[in-house]
Amino acid sequence: MGASAGFVAYVREQFAPLGAAVTDAVFFGGRAFSYHGKQFAWVMGSTLYLRVGDATRGDFVAHGAEPFSYVTRKGQVEVRKFYTAPEFLLDDSEQLLAWARQAIASAE
Repeated sequence: MGASAGFVAYVREQFAPLGAAVTDAVFFGGRAFSYHGKQFAWVMGSTLYLRVGDATRGDFVAHGAEPFSYVTRKGQVEVRKFYTAPEFLLDDSEQLLAWARQAIASAE
């Protein structure tokens, strides 16, 4: 599943206020977003995933977010460092930036 070009462009626009330190590149068929070289988000398909840490994981879970997962021959694998961005963030630029800043802090 690749990253939706339109959705990547939307996310790139939303992250623009974070400055030139934000870069993005191909990442396992999706698109990874990094801040000063530290990955804090990625897009797979039309889904945005943000980096979480012990201090922020509860907020994601409380908003119904789920960890990134994929299926292998041995079963499902969960990547608990990245959770889906809660839906409300995609409609609220200020909140998305606030959560992105927390994701950046979690990546350091």
